Amino acid sequence: MRDEAAKRVELVFSLFDTNANGVVDSDDFDLMASRVLEAAVASDDGAKAAIRAAFRRYWTTLATELDADGDGVITMDEFRPFVLDPERFGPTIAEFAEALSALGDPDGDGLIERPLFVSLMTAIGFEEANIHALFDAFGPDAEDRITVATWEAGIKDYYAPDMAGIPGDRLVAARAA
Repeated sequence: MRDEAAKRVELVFSLFDTNANGVVDSDDFDLMASRVLEAAVASDDGAKAAIRAAFRRYWTTLATELDADGDGVITMDEFRPFVLDPERFGPTIAEFAEALSALGDPDGDGLIERPLFVSLMTAIGFEEANIHALFDAFGPDAEDRITVATWEAGIKDYYAPDMAGIPGDRLVAARAA
């Protein structure tokens, strides 16, 4: 696994541990889904249902693949080798990428405006400066928008263990303590 990918994994784990108890569990995914849905006020019920289902599948996949002792939690040691395994995790991340990027396009024009992108990414837990750096790396148009397809591809790239120098690496910049 590339060093960049390892850093992305550590950041994702810290974000998924929304209640900061050192492990990831189903409550963390429920909390993150709630936060994201609060930011998606303009989205329709179908988009909201899709992101809820994507979060549920994300947790179910992690629990099924990693929780060998059945304790209902995932540690960082359990999480690290799994999350960047495209064969085991690819379909789950593809569903999540599609649902999250679609949530950013409530008017269905295929474009995501910066304010909603920032709101959704902040709800997930990313640092605002890093979110803006990511959005800029996606190459917004003159009206400060990116395409849904660009964001979806960027999410998928973020979870690729062999990728480096991708826009998503901007999310791993130093976080405030």
